[in-house]
Amino acid sequence: MVKAIYPGTFDPITNGHLDILSRAALLFEEVQVVVAVNVRKNTLFSLSERLELIRDCTLHLPNVHVSSFEGLTVDCLRRFGAEVVIRGLRAVSDFEYEFQMALMNKKLDPGCETVYLMPSEQYTYLNSSVIREIAALGGSVSEFVPHAVEAKLRKKLGAPHAPIQTVVPPKGRAKLPKKTKPRAKKS
Repeated sequence: MVKAIYPGTFDPITNGHLDILSRAALLFEEVQVVVAVNVRKNTLFSLSERLELIRDCTLHLPNVHVSSFEGLTVDCLRRFGAEVVIRGLRAVSDFEYEFQMALMNKKLDPGCETVYLMPSEQYTYLNSSVIREIAALGGSVSEFVPHAVEAKLRKKLGAPHAPIQTVVPPKGRAKLPKKTKPRAKKS
């Protein structure tokens, strides 16, 4: 039985995270979502709120479990008896950092393997920071996060749901002003 951990801050969990997690749940017998306790990060949601949101969003995945951990990823891996760290790669810009972390984890624990999963195309640009900012400014995040997460964001931020504005193009083709040729100067 191969077990994996999926570590992250998840502040908040997004549809991109859930996409990676759903596919990891098909690949591994058990996946432990590990919410990182990182005192250097100033999170919007408390640890208990993040754990609750993730549990609510993963009820349909029976082999997924949720917990928290503070410390090294390799220590977390050992604690849960896992062999694999799941990480998402959205863009080439993620690769350098993720590659460095995987190599360091391998150095600290030669039995640690890292498996990268790319999110589905519609989630490649998502990250929790952008979601928090959109919600804080009153924008709709309904297509980026589960409904429960959106509701908690609105409540936490006190941000109303932004009305949808429809831009209606004018009928017919817009006419551009005629270009005029510059007049030659008389000497």
